[in-house]
Amino acid sequence: MINSASRTPVREPRLASFVETACWKEIATSNSPRPPVGSTRCGGIFDLEGKRHTLAALEQEMAEGHFWNHQERAREVVQQVKVLKGWVEPWDDLDARVRNARELGELLALEPDEAMLRDLDADVAGIVSELDAFGLRTLLRLPDDVRDAQLEISAGAGGTEAQDWAQMLMRMYTRWAERRGYSVDILDLSEGEEAGIKGAVLEIKGQYAYGFLKAESGVHRLVRISPFDSQARRHTSFASVFIYPVVNEEINIEIRDEDIKMDVFRASGAGGQHVNKTSSAVRLTHIPSGIVTASQQERSQVKNRAQAMKMLKNRLYQLEVDKQLAAKAAMDANKMDVTFGSQIRSYVFQPYTMVNDHRTELKIPDVDKIMDGAIDPFIEAYLKQAGETAAGASA
Repeated sequence: MINSASRTPVREPRLASFVETACWKEIATSNSPRPPVGSTRCGGIFDLEGKRHTLAALEQEMAEGHFWNHQERAREVVQQVKVLKGWVEPWDDLDARVRNARELGELLALEPDEAMLRDLDADVAGIVSELDAFGLRTLLRLPDDVRDAQLEISAGAGGTEAQDWAQMLMRMYTRWAERRGYSVDILDLSEGEEAGIKGAVLEIKGQYAYGFLKAESGVHRLVRISPFDSQARRHTSFASVFIYPVVNEEINIEIRDEDIKMDVFRASGAGGQHVNKTSSAVRLTHIPSGIVTASQQERSQVKNRAQAMKMLKNRLYQLEVDKQLAAKAAMDANKMDVTFGSQIRSYVFQPYTMVNDHRTELKIPDVDKIMDGAIDPFIEAYLKQAGETAAGASA
């Protein structure tokens, strides 16, 4: 027989811990009475009631007969509805799960059952984890955070070893995206001479992809026994990662034809039948800014040019955002040489295993798990640190 008196009180604080924290933050900045735990009125952080009100108004606007007469406004409203539902519906689901878990906990306190207690423990752990992830989204408040992300990887110092490292990072981010249910498109890929890649541009599609991935911009350092060294010596390699928000069609980025230089070339490949016989690959250079984008994944030169132009717009948009936020200097400071002393994170495979984020000092020894895409702890630590820094600056 299980001693319910010793187990039930332990479970209840776990279930309420995150919501209590969110509500406490609200009360700390207002004179409102403490809402009940599990209530959807912990609004200072989530503002669920405000989101519901806005969602209802937008859905009413969508129901009007002339809604689609103004395409630009209609696209904007549809996007807003999608974002708001991404808050309201998951919260309602979690709120229902909290209530059900509490009711089951009360029943089990009276009539303990080992199997049901184990199930409740697992459900509570899942709820707390999802509540933590839900709360993390409150740190993603900038207008671009909800957008898709363009992720650019470039091999740095280290030759073939660095190119292999760049490909490992590409796989890591692809696995991270798959874990979150995001889709990944390869916009550009330049293969290495012997192994790996010289660089790649990925588009990761999903709500808040940019908001999460912006934590990954910077230089990533690898330390391992090189599989390409016949003497099995330890090597240090570098690769840079930069993240840009994907610009939607409703945002007009004007690019004059005379400001664009277009070069065409044959797409690189694995050789043999994979070699492109025509010059279908496209490289665009934006003369005023010096930004260069390229696409060679499509067979059609027209499609590659359109893809390269989209990438260029993303880059120019990010550049303009940086100027508006007076953060251009900070962004340039992050784009240091891809070499010693400039890394944001180190991945050590030998003589021990450790992944160390040098910004937050978070260290995780399971390097294989990290390389399989489990990088959320690093993203969360960075976003929380950034949120605390912003809160301190505004205090």
